[in-house]
Amino acid sequence: MDELMDIASEAARTVGERLRKAFRSRPQVDHKRDFHDPVTEHDRAAEAAIREVIGARCPGSVIVGEEGGTTGEGSVRWFVDPIDGTANFAAGLPFFCVSIGAAVDGRLVAGVIYDPIRDDEFTASDTGAWCNGAPLRSVGAATDREAMLLCSYPTPRDFATDGDLALQRYGRLMSSFAAVRRPGSAALKLAHVAAGWSDAAYGRNVSPWDVAAGALLVERAGGVYLGDPFAPGDYLAHVGGFDLESSALRELLSEVAR
Repeated sequence: MDELMDIASEAARTVGERLRKAFRSRPQVDHKRDFHDPVTEHDRAAEAAIREVIGARCPGSVIVGEEGGTTGEGSVRWFVDPIDGTANFAAGLPFFCVSIGAAVDGRLVAGVIYDPIRDDEFTASDTGAWCNGAPLRSVGAATDREAMLLCSYPTPRDFATDGDLALQRYGRLMSSFAAVRRPGSAALKLAHVAAGWSDAAYGRNVSPWDVAAGALLVERAGGVYLGDPFAPGDYLAHVGGFDLESSALRELLSEVAR
């Protein structure tokens, strides 16, 4: 499992210099589902480079990538997001990352989230979680009143579905938590929860490549991850010791699940 983590680390760092050079160059932006879902040439090139490293170091793998889809056969399945937070990257906002998770027989066993601007590398395996080699401990606030929440709710899809009700729910979060921020990268949000730099993270309609590495990081650091990292859907993560049952997040979860 440490070997898989090393492969993920090599693959993520392989594209780091390219992303740093391209950052704040205002690259041309194309769109996938709609104008809220951007992609650049750097997303595609970075994923191609990551696939090349994984293919050379771990032949016979399945790679599930945001840009290139699912390819290959084998017992190891890789979940690759070459730039998680493309909108931030394209605009010049320094909150994006490379996210690579590895699973064997349906179990996450290795993950790397690399922040190329800060040169922070978050790694996780069966034996623990680290940032730049230092052990991570996912500890922090116990209640909403003390907590920093990283949240992508409500999304444009939520507004289309729920209208003003989505704003009311967001208002409850704003009133309950000490601070609510929308930084724009699910993977990096999870890394910050794993590090104890934020206390909770919540998002909707994410894909496995967004959260696979981060889910493992949070759990190995002693935090809690709720959601299926292998299927599209919602996720919630929080530091160890956070009182979810008394949180406004619990009420939100019950409402959006209806």
